[in-house]
Amino acid sequence: MNETPRLNVNPAASLSEPEKNVIIAGILLAMLLAALDQTIVAPAMPTIGKALGHADYLPWVVTGYLLTATAMAPLYGKISDVYGRRSTVFAAIIIFILGSVISALAPNMLVLILGRAVQGLGGGGLFAMSQIVIGDLVPPRERARYAAWIAGTWAVASITGPLLGGTFAEHLHWSAIFWINLPLGLLALVIINNPLKKLPVVSHAHSIDGIGATLLVAATALLLLALNWGGSLYPWLSLEILGLLGCSLVLWALFTLRLLRADEPLISLEVLANPIVRCGTLGMFLGQTASVGLAVYIPVYGQSFHGLSASSSGTVMLGLLLGTVLGATISGRTIPRITHYKRLALFGGTFSIICLAILAFLAGRTSLFTLELLTAGVGFGSGMTFPVATISVQNAVDQAHLGVATGVLTFLRSLGGALGVALLGAIALGNGLPLGGEHLQAVSANVSSALPFTYIFITCALTSTLALVFFALMPEKPLRGSPENAIAATIE
Repeated sequence: MNETPRLNVNPAASLSEPEKNVIIAGILLAMLLAALDQTIVAPAMPTIGKALGHADYLPWVVTGYLLTATAMAPLYGKISDVYGRRSTVFAAIIIFILGSVISALAPNMLVLILGRAVQGLGGGGLFAMSQIVIGDLVPPRERARYAAWIAGTWAVASITGPLLGGTFAEHLHWSAIFWINLPLGLLALVIINNPLKKLPVVSHAHSIDGIGATLLVAATALLLLALNWGGSLYPWLSLEILGLLGCSLVLWALFTLRLLRADEPLISLEVLANPIVRCGTLGMFLGQTASVGLAVYIPVYGQSFHGLSASSSGTVMLGLLLGTVLGATISGRTIPRITHYKRLALFGGTFSIICLAILAFLAGRTSLFTLELLTAGVGFGSGMTFPVATISVQNAVDQAHLGVATGVLTFLRSLGGALGVALLGAIALGNGLPLGGEHLQAVSANVSSALPFTYIFITCALTSTLALVFFALMPEKPLRGSPENAIAATIE
């Protein structure tokens, strides 16, 4: 398929700095909505189960959102490249709000699960589009400083989500956790409406590969179902799990074949062949596998060896979250000032691995202060890698492929988190620990050996080591968008 030439324009040229900041604030507010809905539901699930019945289907309230949000992330990148950022962002927010209304009005568990799946369809776009729009507005050299804003958004969601979910379910009504999305979502639309009109839509002939999109969504859904059900609902070697994995593998093979043969593939082969994109996305995938998996089991560890209650065990996450924000902030502010910015990821990854190794060595013998200090170190190190991966991938492609490359990065980041929970869940179940967060009060008193946590921390360290290898192999390309005097002032 022949493609008409693209206009070589700077999407942000007609925008003032205050307008750019308004757009970014609105985009991050929309992103906060999607991030909150990954954390706000869990504390309210017992109340929801009592109100709607069929409590055995409660895991689908989380899984339904995860499936659609993860599977849709790479599609939004391509869609926004074809139809423009403004219309795609608006569509994602509106779909998310629609899913929230369906969930809030759900008369039974089936409708609630459907509403959560619709929320995920929009939420996956909010994750991807936030970074894509920032990529349009800011050149790569300056873009890294916004990584701290993104990390801070996730930290706010991680801390306030469980608090709001529990408070709404206990003192108001469980549906309030969904109704709150309406005013916030509408506010985000109002904030970004006029400034986004100034982002020009580059005229080009494009199409969405429907067959490729269907194969990608189906392959991802089956893989995520296997990762969520394996070891909990079904044994890992059961026919059900092996069947899901086998079908997913076949669909991934068909998707690969479609990429090779389609006139205009869903994900450009030029993007996939880029070594920076390949190493950066795989490094992010593995880094997120360790980070999310660790975040699930740190509260379990806090209850087992530090006497924390189920309601207060989340406080042990403060070190990890604040460390991540600090690491991302320092990395983001340092990247524009140095030439060899990849060294930040190498230093951060190494520091995180050292802290994880100490955690594994001291498992069962740490004080609460030491635990907070070490997890803050893990978060600080991993936080330093995230801006480097994002900026490297976006800097490696031209503006025409920015949406697709960012969508792939977001997709693998989400998939890495799901893999981390499943991987550490298998280790936990094999050693008598609960799946992250399940039945903690019933079993925490029975966890007397630190060996399961030693295995968990070692697994996180090994996964982080693999991520470090990919960051080390990732080529380093000079960042675009630096003025001449800034180039002269860079630090070797």
